[in-house]
Amino acid sequence: MSDDPLIEEFAADEDLPPVLEASLTTGGARLDKTLSDLFPTLSRARVQALLADGVVTRDGHPVSSASAKALPGLYVVALPAVISAIPQPEDIPLTVLFEDADLIVIDKPAGMAVHPAPGSETGTLVNALLHHCAKSLSGIGGVARPGIVHRLDKHTSGVMVAAKSDAAHAGLSALFAAHDIERTYIALVRGALHPARGRITSNLGRSTGDRKKMAVLNSGGREAITDYVVEQVYGAPTHKGAKPGAQPQAARVACTLHTGRTHQIRVHMASRGAPILGDPVYGSGSPTGAVRAAIAAAGLTRQALHAAVLGFIHPVTGEALRFETAPPEDMRLLEQRLAAL
Repeated sequence: MSDDPLIEEFAADEDLPPVLEASLTTGGARLDKTLSDLFPTLSRARVQALLADGVVTRDGHPVSSASAKALPGLYVVALPAVISAIPQPEDIPLTVLFEDADLIVIDKPAGMAVHPAPGSETGTLVNALLHHCAKSLSGIGGVARPGIVHRLDKHTSGVMVAAKSDAAHAGLSALFAAHDIERTYIALVRGALHPARGRITSNLGRSTGDRKKMAVLNSGGREAITDYVVEQVYGAPTHKGAKPGAQPQAARVACTLHTGRTHQIRVHMASRGAPILGDPVYGSGSPTGAVRAAIAAAGLTRQALHAAVLGFIHPVTGEALRFETAPPEDMRLLEQRLAAL
């Protein structure tokens, strides 16, 4: 899951190499300013975004704090892939939950990427919004992400808001930055969490072993906070010979975000030994045969994660808005199968 506010979109210049390297012999100044001086092709604002994305290292170790003092060493910046095409409007049906002159709230289907990226250049929410909203989308998010102020993973379904006016864009971005947003997700996980209600607090950042994955870090990264409640367990051992403390086979968990880091819920659930069912990246280990059969019968081909609740104060009218949607059919069918275990 990825819901951090998007203040500005940066794309790598086509004439830049994919990786920039430079050695710093004298430190002491702010890191973002030092790196923008060290790499003249990068603005200070872009350096800040790259640091936040976890693609900057010093002597092989990730660095992410723009305000930290720069230390001597070899700095390497892995530039993001170039997205050269300007997204075009596409007539893609949207499930609209609310819309006015300033913003639009939709129920995003699983399988739809939020914005164009390598491998998902078309068919995205941005393409659909450009058609649906015509020229009324806010442009603060940049060419590739007009109106987008937060994200859901491509294969996560659920409620999202996009800005149609610059005032709404600025206001929504401020709400997300302050974490003044109600966001609750429904996850179907392997096993269950103990205790059944709690808070997970950790630092999340790029995995040092796989830069395409996020991980819980002992140092560095950004603070991530998730409250969870186990709402239902499935396949709990009830026979007389069951071992004390034996785990149920699966559970339905409500996760409330207090921060919005990339893949936050997916990483947090996996870190507690209860990865989300169907997650191809963080679903380490295998569920029981009965759960695997339930997943296949339900036709679930993604992580079983749905953004169920989104609540916020309208940044222009001041109206309190709250939207709630049920998980889509694949998750509903899976729950039915799990309930029969």
